[in-house]
Amino acid sequence: MRTTEAGRRTTWMVEVRDQVVALDEAISTAVELTETPTLDRVLVRLSDAANKSRLWFATAAVVALVGGPRGRRAAAESVASIGLASAVSNLALKGLAPRRPRPGSSGGDVVASRRVRRPTSSSFPSGHAASAIAFASTMGEEVPVTWLPLHAAASLVAYARIHTGVHYPSDVVIGTIVGALCGWTVRRAAPHLVAAAGSGAGRVAAR
Repeated sequence: MRTTEAGRRTTWMVEVRDQVVALDEAISTAVELTETPTLDRVLVRLSDAANKSRLWFATAAVVALVGGPRGRRAAAESVASIGLASAVSNLALKGLAPRRPRPGSSGGDVVASRRVRRPTSSSFPSGHAASAIAFASTMGEEVPVTWLPLHAAASLVAYARIHTGVHYPSDVVIGTIVGALCGWTVRRAAPHLVAAAGSGAGRVAAR
């Protein structure tokens, strides 16, 4: 009986995986075959700007410079969120999950107007999406005026990874979830770390 139940669970998981793969390929193909030359230029530049989180580090630097103590705290927490999201997505998940090839192209090559640097690492999950959402969620909570523009930019970066053919939709979905969870973790941990640091400094001063 146990073997039968285990077999059913395995069959169910295989069917779900096959459905996700089929949906991924269908969406990727539909995006690839839709000509959008103007949008291509915008998304390629945005995707390139987000390489190594340069876009987010630059934003954090500006907020730190003009935002006073709160801006500096927000920048520090946001950069920490990027670090955690990058570690979880690029080191932990890419290392533990079965290697997934990058999306193919029906014509054997990526449309010229959509060419970006294609990483050699596993496609799953999207590190760009994870870092973008982690940064946007943390900075947006700390500096509310940035919430909408940063989430819009992060969402465009995440979609750009599908549009330029370097990730499947499910890679981006999981990356987005990872980023949101990492941002939440850093925001919840930061006050405790600050309190612990303040307590430690107080004990040192009292000696």
